[in-house]
Amino acid sequence: MERKDLALLCAGTICFWLFVLAFGTAQEHGLRESTVPPAVQTAAVQTERPPVPEQPELSLNCRAACLMDQDSGTILYEKNADQQMPIASITKVMTLLLTFEAIHDGRLTLDTLVPVSEHAYHMGGSQIWLEPGEQFTLDEMIKAICVSSANDAAVAVAELVGGSEPGFVQMMNARAAELGMVNTTFHNACGLDTEGHLSTAHDVAIMSREILNTCPEVLHYTGIWTDTLRGGQTQLVNTNKLLRRYNGITGLKTGTTSGAGVCISASATRDGLDLIAVVLGSLSSSERFTAATTLLDYGFAAYAAVPLPAMEDRPLLIKIKGSAEESVPLDYTALPETLLMPKENAAALTAQLDLPQELEAPVQLGQTVGTVRILSGETQLGEYEVRAAADAEKMDFGTAFGLLWDALTGCEN
Repeated sequence: MERKDLALLCAGTICFWLFVLAFGTAQEHGLRESTVPPAVQTAAVQTERPPVPEQPELSLNCRAACLMDQDSGTILYEKNADQQMPIASITKVMTLLLTFEAIHDGRLTLDTLVPVSEHAYHMGGSQIWLEPGEQFTLDEMIKAICVSSANDAAVAVAELVGGSEPGFVQMMNARAAELGMVNTTFHNACGLDTEGHLSTAHDVAIMSREILNTCPEVLHYTGIWTDTLRGGQTQLVNTNKLLRRYNGITGLKTGTTSGAGVCISASATRDGLDLIAVVLGSLSSSERFTAATTLLDYGFAAYAAVPLPAMEDRPLLIKIKGSAEESVPLDYTALPETLLMPKENAAALTAQLDLPQELEAPVQLGQTVGTVRILSGETQLGEYEVRAAADAEKMDFGTAFGLLWDALTGCEN
């Protein structure tokens, strides 16, 4: 055999064995066809309102009421909860929500000065007697809204956030639509009686839950009993008398007009259970607070926030085939810390993790890769997603050859 032919034969043999070695190395790094079932896709969002648990007959002197678990959004009790009616100054919960969101977005700070317009000056009802041209910090204005339910302060803040009160009202209605408050229409920022300015006990609970979950700093203001402005010249006294009467009360907002009657959205917490009690259309302040107390007492007596199992041995990584990444971390943050249960059924919970041994690339950040089922005995109480906490791209030939070359030459990346 000629030397040229021998060289070609040797080169071909080397290329063949290089290919075999590359394929074998790629297999070790996961380029084989996967026999692992595909990752579970993200579950569809539930849009239908779940049924209210069986509820007792409570004596509530009001037109409408709603008791909600703040963590899960579960309705625990309702009375005419979807009937539209005025909600008075509880409207300011949405005003506060949009204001705190503007702070979170960096558009405002608590030190931002809030100017007072002629329009804000002419607001009636509860107020702190703002004068045109006067300025307060946003922190002071929020305090006036939360403690004294000041209409003039609410409108001044609305003009700051939205450019004008009508512009801010558009923001209010858009945010209400995002939250699923399907029976709510706002026409002003403070809650004064206006034709068509309506909501429901259920929608108020949704709105209250949103601000409590996403803007917990609001409780710093709603928990203030008394304070002052203008260097002590203006006294602020909280309109929510439950702050001095109810164990665990944290807020949230009262409201009273001739059209709405006497109302409250009350928030309270005990033993890890956070509840929201909405009362609309009472005839007196005492009836309002009594109804809210009755709702909260029922919730705390009938339900418990049961801690989930620790799952200390849960895997923190999952192996990946077909990628240069050997594994990706797992994200368990979809699991709540506690689960709402009726006290009569409250028992130790167990967790069942459904997770494949390995996944086939590509894997995307946030992709659902498994589930955790929470059980009480044989009864499943909930199912929660386990997600990938990083990306893992599918390996191409160039990457595989690079790994082979590093293996042959002893190079490390």
